[in-house]
Amino acid sequence: MTAKLTTLENGLRVVTDTMEHVESVSFGVWVDAGARHEHAEINGVSHVLEHMAFKGTKRRSARDIAEEIEAVGGHINAYTTREHTAYYAKVLKEDVGLAVDIIGDILQNSVFDPEELARERDVIIQEINHADETPDDIIFDRFQETAFLDQPLGQSVLGTTERVRIMQRDNIIDYMQGHYSAKRIVVAGAGAVGHDTLVAMANQAFAKLPPKRARNGATARFTGGEWREERDLEQVHLVLGFNGLSYEDPDFYAASVFSTLFGGGMSSRLFQEVREVRGLAYSVYSFLSCYRDSGIFGIYAGTGAAEAASLTPLLCDEILKVRDHVSEEEVARACAQLKASILMSLESTGARCEQIARQLMIFGRLMTATEIIELVEAVDVAAIKRVAARLTAGPPAFATLGPTASVENLDKIESRLA
Repeated sequence: MTAKLTTLENGLRVVTDTMEHVESVSFGVWVDAGARHEHAEINGVSHVLEHMAFKGTKRRSARDIAEEIEAVGGHINAYTTREHTAYYAKVLKEDVGLAVDIIGDILQNSVFDPEELARERDVIIQEINHADETPDDIIFDRFQETAFLDQPLGQSVLGTTERVRIMQRDNIIDYMQGHYSAKRIVVAGAGAVGHDTLVAMANQAFAKLPPKRARNGATARFTGGEWREERDLEQVHLVLGFNGLSYEDPDFYAASVFSTLFGGGMSSRLFQEVREVRGLAYSVYSFLSCYRDSGIFGIYAGTGAAEAASLTPLLCDEILKVRDHVSEEEVARACAQLKASILMSLESTGARCEQIARQLMIFGRLMTATEIIELVEAVDVAAIKRVAARLTAGPPAFATLGPTASVENLDKIESRLA
């Protein structure tokens, strides 16, 4: 990896990863602002802002933005998470200036037209309603809310229909002015682009960004607890999770290997025992969600109503087993999976662009692939047993949706794990 970093006078960080023998450039802007930075009364504003940024600027209409980027065969999009918002494009190398100009324009000159906002509110409400009708989407939102009860980190990224329906133009502008500052933004490019070239473009395109940096807000606190909802569905959806760790925790890479070993692939313990041996679930996996100051280690499963009663006891058994015994072969296989995933991602301009931007957002510095691989390879059986005990201890959070009558409650699950 050939990543280079320059910090402009206003604090904006510009990072590039030049790739030879490609004809395209992935370019994007990552903002240190997401759902956890919102006050409860404007929950969803980060996502609304992401939508509205494409709805017209002082120089371009919404149609102009779409037509200009597609006229050169490129594409442009955005996404919002609990901690970040990203605006990104992919174009041929000769059109990177256009991509920089458009994204710079939408982040500094958007007009947030009230009529466009009224239309987009309806679109976002449809998106929220769609998620509410998608069980394997809504279960994760309810689980997050339960795990971080009454905290910004527990809020939905999409917001609620009630909040979005009453959101005003001033709410969006105030939020943007408070969080979209140069020191909270990383400009990244990967592919057929020179570092000095992108620095010069960014210096011109993002000159209006103010240098101030707002505070990150309250520290997150994992609360645990239970949420369940009875619905007439074909499957029971459940998520069981525990207090995790932050990106900067010394056990981050050991935890990543552990999650892969436990439920990250077809050879993992959960997949083999729950699906292949017992046939109790079509979909079962573990996940590690990390944030700047907290995190979650969790398990998701979707199963039939008849199998639900047997599923949670089996999950608890597998958690107890992995605390006690892990083989060197398992650890080596999980390390190999993680290393392959990291190295394969380096073949994509989009993945490399996002990787260098997120490294700066999360760690405040760039990391080479060699450094990351060495950290993965350093994980051994002792480290896995340590994080297994750490990540499955303490009061869990539990959410279940569907025909839940036969699903054990949280008290029973805790007694099994004691």
